Amino acid sequence: MSLFIRFILTILWPVSWALAMTPVLAQENILNLYSSRHYETDEALYANFTKLTGIKVNRIEANENALLERIRNEGARSPADVLLTVDAGRLWTAEQMGLLQPVRSQQLESRIPASMREPSGLWFGFSMRARLIAFDRGRVKPGEIRSYEDLADPKWKGKLCVRSGSHMYNLSLVSAMIDQHGEAGAETWAKALAGNLARSPKGGDTDQLRSVAAGECQLALANSYYYARLMRSDKPEDKALVERVGVVFPNQASGEGGAHVNISGAGVLKNAPHRDAAVKFLEYLATDSAQEYFANGNNEWPVVANLQVANPALAKLGRFGYDTRNVAALGRNQPAAKKIVDRAGWK
Repeated sequence: MSLFIRFILTILWPVSWALAMTPVLAQENILNLYSSRHYETDEALYANFTKLTGIKVNRIEANENALLERIRNEGARSPADVLLTVDAGRLWTAEQMGLLQPVRSQQLESRIPASMREPSGLWFGFSMRARLIAFDRGRVKPGEIRSYEDLADPKWKGKLCVRSGSHMYNLSLVSAMIDQHGEAGAETWAKALAGNLARSPKGGDTDQLRSVAAGECQLALANSYYYARLMRSDKPEDKALVERVGVVFPNQASGEGGAHVNISGAGVLKNAPHRDAAVKFLEYLATDSAQEYFANGNNEWPVVANLQVANPALAKLGRFGYDTRNVAALGRNQPAAKKIVDRAGWK
């Protein structure tokens, strides 16, 4: 064999090997999941998927902003197949960054309510939490506080605790208020709410609940699963908190629209190298067993209609009416919501 032919083979062999291996790599039985959910109980959720499908789940966990930036920087070479995160606003951000691809699935479309998924299939909600109003049972009478709009009443001046207005949970609530009352109405409400604060916003939702129990304020806003965790706790201080602090599902009267809800959800990434596995994973998250993992693991309600789950805290909280407008609005209105909370002085 001449030196020239050997030289050509030396150059071409790695290329031909890579081309030959490409179909094998594309069919690897793995799923690369980028997740901002940080709940230990999700381990069982992923393990069950592997048991059912044989697909191994490789996980990268970080906060949502870091994950989105990482996916964008990785570009077409990104190994990420699925983005799983909390809050429709964050999924909307991924959508606006062009990071997701649409999925058409009869199983997903039949099991996930239309209000809980992006209309073109870019992302789907798989569990649901409500934004509750917590109250001091000793200082607030039953029926005194019924709606988010009631939080703007001057009678509550100096009596409300809430985390930062710039936090995604509150931005999503303001986005919902925009959808219901328009930007002007939402801003009037946000300014009045900020004027009723007992102190400058600080801490997370559990801190707001503890502030009510400590007598620092009479009302607070918190996501339902934070309260449910305290309901299920064996710690004496948590039991005492639940005894003192009650919660209201807001806006339950006819015509009020129902409680504001948000989701944990996921979408298949634009450059997913294992797209089939990614779609299977999303379909798995809509199954009864996966929905129960969400409910029991992080005290979130299933999005699949009429599914009964064995979670004592959720059972005790009971059924409630919730806003059935598409949660995509929570992202779409987010830029306006940010401006509103800034102008309202809701720091």
